Amino acid sequence: MSMSNRALRMAQHHMRNRADAQLNLIPLIDILSVMVAFLLVYSTEVEVIQNSKGIEIPQSIAQTAPKQSVVVMITKTDLFVQGEFIATVADIRADKNPLVEPLRAALKRPLLVGKEMSEKDLAQREITIMADKSLPYEVLKRVMATCTDADYGKISLAVIQKEKPVAAGYKPV
Repeated sequence: MSMSNRALRMAQHHMRNRADAQLNLIPLIDILSVMVAFLLVYSTEVEVIQNSKGIEIPQSIAQTAPKQSVVVMITKTDLFVQGEFIATVADIRADKNPLVEPLRAALKRPLLVGKEMSEKDLAQREITIMADKSLPYEVLKRVMATCTDADYGKISLAVIQKEKPVAAGYKPV
């Protein structure tokens, strides 16, 4: 059985094209290198704080990013320092002491304090408090008072960057 001329031409054309087909990796490598460069540049400005599923962080419109600091995390039920369990919120509320003693003891540990510091260095020490937005203010106030008492000069409250509100009188075109 012989092939028609048209079928023969199509078969030859198909064979010729298949020989040329190969995977060109250069554009793919270019894209990956651009992505890596992008991630390296933009990941330097973000401080990664371990978030737990138990915390909903409030929003903020502040522009300045916090510096490296000790992290105090307060979920709806528990208080942690650098991820280590310290006390329950129920215990903090039940205790009538204005300071949270277990937290104060944890913050005073040599590992967190480091070498002997001058008064100036102590005033510069930073602590970041991650608190659930539904937490009673009295608990937050006592935790902040304890941080100040434990010689942390700067206290930041972790928040989620809120989108800037649209200026009044602005009409989209």
